[in-house]
Amino acid sequence: MRYLPNTDADRKAMLNAIGVANVNELFADVPADKMLKTLPDLPMHLGEQQVEAQLSALARKNLNTAEAPSFIGAGAYRHHVPATVDYIIQRSEFLTAYTPYQPEIAQGTLMYLFEFQTYVANMTGMDVANASMYDGATSLAEAALMAQRVTKRKNITVAPNLHPHYLETLQTYMATTGGEILFGDKPSADCAAFIIQSPDFLGTPHSLEGYRKACDETGSMLIHAFTEVLSLGMLPDPAEADIVVGDGQSIGVGLNYGGPHLGLFACKSKFTRQMPGRLCGKTEDADGKESYVLTLNTREQHIRREKATSNICTNVGLCALAFTVHMSLLGEKGFKKLAQLNHERACMLADALEATGKVKLENSTFFNEFTVELTKDSADVVKQLAEKGILAGYSLGGKRLLVSATELTSEDDIATFAKTLKEVL
Repeated sequence: MRYLPNTDADRKAMLNAIGVANVNELFADVPADKMLKTLPDLPMHLGEQQVEAQLSALARKNLNTAEAPSFIGAGAYRHHVPATVDYIIQRSEFLTAYTPYQPEIAQGTLMYLFEFQTYVANMTGMDVANASMYDGATSLAEAALMAQRVTKRKNITVAPNLHPHYLETLQTYMATTGGEILFGDKPSADCAAFIIQSPDFLGTPHSLEGYRKACDETGSMLIHAFTEVLSLGMLPDPAEADIVVGDGQSIGVGLNYGGPHLGLFACKSKFTRQMPGRLCGKTEDADGKESYVLTLNTREQHIRREKATSNICTNVGLCALAFTVHMSLLGEKGFKKLAQLNHERACMLADALEATGKVKLENSTFFNEFTVELTKDSADVVKQLAEKGILAGYSLGGKRLLVSATELTSEDDIATFAKTLKEVL
């Protein structure tokens, strides 16, 4: 770190304080075969203009969703973001705002967080929602930790077809908190929670009624997860769950090359004090005027670490604002209409693919995403269609392909995809 003004003596003192002999020991957890032995084959020095030219040339090799018919979902969905959203979130009072520690000068930020919480609670059927989380995967992991605290149990049971990224994040968290991750279609007798994703990773929605009964019998909490928040505009509210978590990326946020996205977290009121993150509340000030304030701060940066319920240090507030602005434009009717449009486009896509005679639909029900079986290896098909300017979907390995449609999927896109797919199969 040549730009840090530390002397050799400074570095030695810091290393001694943390008990390591040299800087290399700080990277002991990185596998040796992943460490570079030599510098990468890149030019050592270029001017700004030359760097921009090289990066632009690399970027042009990408086939992105703005330039090609796209049927990729798998947890990140291409939706229209109204221009109003970007206009509002780029206003300086929102764009540069920091954590609203001083409510007397942060009423605008606190107000939209309160509205955000209201939207999330309403769409999930829960009593209370927090002021957002980092993303859907970390929201799920935090929900599992919350269930451990509430039930005083350690193990977590996961239903089939949870998004693999969500599962990997859960595994990372539980590696340090203890407990086993079990897999099955019902909660085990001693588990803290049962996690069910609906629609699941393969696109199939699930009723929570049977899972609710099974959790009541075992004393486990029921956690409902989702990756496509728009599904809540058509499917029944997951009100049977104790905790509802997911990603709000589809509303106002955009793909953003995989992030930042937006974590949603809601639960029943009796669990409020075990909820991670922050909670914004409405009250009255000394003059009797309506005002907003942070009611609960349960992150370790706010309170003693041993009392904290979360160590996530960002709630991606700007993304939460984008979500809130978009939801305010949609309203309840618009949200439901948008969900219906997504489902209709997915049905059109399913019909067109089945009509090729070379594609088998696996799902009996779906929202805007479903799994198909091809006659060839799906990874090869994805590559072939990409060369023809079509983003065909997400390869599940073998002959299985996960495809998605949204309001941005046109009839021409669907016809082109079906025709080209038939040609390569």
